[in-house]
Amino acid sequence: MDFENEDLVLIMSLFQMSYIYLKYYSKVNTRRWWVRPVYQERNEKGYFETTFKFIKENDPDLFFKSTRMNHIQYNLLLSLVKKRLTKSSIRKAISRECRMVLTLTYLSQGVTPNYLAWSFRMGASTVRKIIVETCMVFWDVLSPIYMPELNQSDWKKISKEFGERWNMPNCVGSIDGKHIEIKCPPNSGSKYINYKGYFSIVLLGVCDANYTFSAVDVGAYGSQSDAGIFRNCEIGKKILTNSINFPPLENLPNSQKKVPYYFVGDSAFPLRMNLMRPYPGIFLNKREEVFNYRQSRARRVIENTFGILAARWRILGKAIEFHPESADKIVLACTILHNFLKITDVVHNSKTYCPDLYCDSYNEHGERFNGGWRQESINLLPVRRLGSNNRADGAAEMRNTLTNYFLNEGKVSFQPQ
Repeated sequence: MDFENEDLVLIMSLFQMSYIYLKYYSKVNTRRWWVRPVYQERNEKGYFETTFKFIKENDPDLFFKSTRMNHIQYNLLLSLVKKRLTKSSIRKAISRECRMVLTLTYLSQGVTPNYLAWSFRMGASTVRKIIVETCMVFWDVLSPIYMPELNQSDWKKISKEFGERWNMPNCVGSIDGKHIEIKCPPNSGSKYINYKGYFSIVLLGVCDANYTFSAVDVGAYGSQSDAGIFRNCEIGKKILTNSINFPPLENLPNSQKKVPYYFVGDSAFPLRMNLMRPYPGIFLNKREEVFNYRQSRARRVIENTFGILAARWRILGKAIEFHPESADKIVLACTILHNFLKITDVVHNSKTYCPDLYCDSYNEHGERFNGGWRQESINLLPVRRLGSNNRADGAAEMRNTLTNYFLNEGKVSFQPQ
């Protein structure tokens, strides 16, 4: 058979391409083993089966450091989520308790997924999948119980506690926002880069008088303007449209002055009828100093809440090495675990998660003492201005009404004189 030179060249090229393809294909599809030898001994030598079970039975202090809870809370949590954590597999499935422990270790210690893979003797992709799935379970199962949507009687209860503990009547919550650092997402451009130059998502939270979250919103881009974050998130929308189901206007204690229920926030927030911010500026008169002092007592509750959250769940103080959608689930899991442990601490009178001196405290003279969480050196980056300087109609008048009340019927002995 006769071939032209061009035909021979074409045939040789095809042979070369086939050889290269088969050589590459055989390499990428040939597995040295189905399961790495180090992972085959997971049930005998993995962290969960050896170290953790020993700690669980013999060392309550290390058990708390690993899980951020005592044994009663741990068993309760496992009973609530175990049905959703049950998995089936051709091979022996990873136990539901092991899944929960792995995720709690990741959230509480802030270690990398690769480190957990080596410790628990699992594949890194398996560890990542377990963390995201378990965080979703935590949120889905716990949020209806420990962060439900509040009704008018709930708001009244919170208002009463703010008045008794923090001398801020008709206040139903303290609000603030923080940037949560994440690893650079692929193909994201500058979408997640915040004003400090690193990648982040935004967590906006409202808390009650006892350092428990009433509502959270997470997922806004770090590069988004802070005013845009507030305007587009669910909490901000409800505040700006005044669509929260607050109770009707009510008299201030020992007074005939009626005012609406409201949140308190720092100077980053806009002044609204349902959101009180402090008087701006440095050179304030006595009236303004008194209001700012009383408002700051209530506003520091959310500062402490975020401080406790970040100190207990160390992953929030480091770059989360997951895609933003998964990072959202991780942050939500931390907030709902915080609520679960704060509330069960009270129910069981244990105060394990948040002891008395772990939060900021005040003496009878109004002097503030820093809480233990401030020694953890984990400071989340705050959001900046969350709205325009334009005040809503009647908001300044309402702030003046509260100021006059603090100087008269609602005066306390330790406020500025």
